Amino acid sequence: MQKPHVAKAQSWPVTIHIAGKPGDARYLCQRFCDKVGLCVTVTETTYVYTNGRELGVRVGLINYPRFPKESEEIEKQAYQLASLLRIGLRQDSFTIETPKETTWYSWREQDVAKRGAE
Repeated sequence: MQKPHVAKAQSWPVTIHIAGKPGDARYLCQRFCDKVGLCVTVTETTYVYTNGRELGVRVGLINYPRFPKESEEIEKQAYQLASLLRIGLRQDSFTIETPKETTWYSWREQDVAKRGAE
């Protein structure tokens, strides 16, 4: 029996959180991955919040040992993909979660006003 090839890379999982139709998200992720050479996971989820809920996805990127990258490059690709998803899914916000921090991005005027008052 042949021994497997083994490769390791520094772990750096990054997750995009965004509402929208999961089928549309899968399609957009496929187009992005085909264009830039990437592999992601797309997991359907339901976001439950005060007085409501929305269907959406969690899109996962990892530091794939076959094609290792620096954490900054993984985060940059996550932002590019999240931006594409935001437009394609017609959303006004998304969140990117890394092992170091979680960052929320919003294009809603009322959110900009709130942040400006801080």
